[in-house]
Amino acid sequence: MTAPLVVAQIVQHLAPGGIETMALDIQRKARKPENVHIISLEGTMPEAIEHWPRLQGMERVHFLTKPPGLSLTTVTKLAQLLRQLNVDVVHTHHVGPLIYGGVAAKLARCGHIHTEHDAWHLNNQKRRWLVAACFHLLKPSVAADAELVATSIRQHIPLFTPSVILNGIDTDKFQPSGQAEARSKLNLPLDAAIIGCAARFTEVKSHNLLIHAFSRLPENTHLALAGGGELEHELKNLTRRLNIEQRVHFLSVIDDMPGFYHAIDIFCLASKKEGLPLSPLEAQACQRVVVMTDVGGCREAVDPESGILITAGSTQELETALKAQLSSGINKEKQESARNFVVNHCNLERMISQYDDLYCGRSI
Repeated sequence: MTAPLVVAQIVQHLAPGGIETMALDIQRKARKPENVHIISLEGTMPEAIEHWPRLQGMERVHFLTKPPGLSLTTVTKLAQLLRQLNVDVVHTHHVGPLIYGGVAAKLARCGHIHTEHDAWHLNNQKRRWLVAACFHLLKPSVAADAELVATSIRQHIPLFTPSVILNGIDTDKFQPSGQAEARSKLNLPLDAAIIGCAARFTEVKSHNLLIHAFSRLPENTHLALAGGGELEHELKNLTRRLNIEQRVHFLSVIDDMPGFYHAIDIFCLASKKEGLPLSPLEAQACQRVVVMTDVGGCREAVDPESGILITAGSTQELETALKAQLSSGINKEKQESARNFVVNHCNLERMISQYDDLYCGRSI
């Protein structure tokens, strides 16, 4: 029997987000967790813990403190670390890790798997040339986290046929539970309909559009926002200008994400751009219906029987969809359909099994 491979997942920085959560989940649920490392190009452990308490006490997590701009020293440090850890396969996420991890894998004589998480950035010519050059020179085995992402790669980078491995979430961790207790822990009203969003406060996530649409909903509706980011102050000011600050709850970064989903009734993501996001999968696994913009791989992350997809950038469509879910989406049949969709199509065990096949050089 062959020994399990040692895998190093490489991310740009360890901060709350879908890619980073995926890396942590792959490590946590691996057949041999002690053989899976996570390497962050940027930052330090204390900095990461400050923004993401979940990392406290975690093992096999490494930080290279990469400075801004191109850093050849970081490539050298990474290659040395890969040799020190006896890594067999490097698994990179996104462009920065693709470059640094790919070169370091060559120097350390490791295998190389790369996951492409977004389709939209390949529309930029310079980014497309960079990714294509990395694919052809570094020759990683490429996986796309959604069929739409795979289509974009095939369209923009000829001769590459990526595998498709849909993002998966832990359906044992994310499952239904009591709402009243969850709301009490977050100091949310017990008798209101609550719409929730979990995303970084950045321009691409369109929180401002969500807040504007929400401002037109009935007075007994509340909005719970989990996350942090550079736009937090601006968004709080917006709620004051719209005179809805008493109905909008800024909850900061939440470590207990299942509890957040249990507390809400409807999950909403109004992003301008996405890959295949994890948050709607987590929400649906907790039996929460969703409203999402039809961008990136979002269509592949939404149960067609219970979820609603809308055009990005349309406040009117978002308002209409939220009202529709408020009037008909909070029922047992739709909630069960949402969870069944995730269990059957987007579960973590299936995703890890498929990546294991790639690590071992097997086709999927």
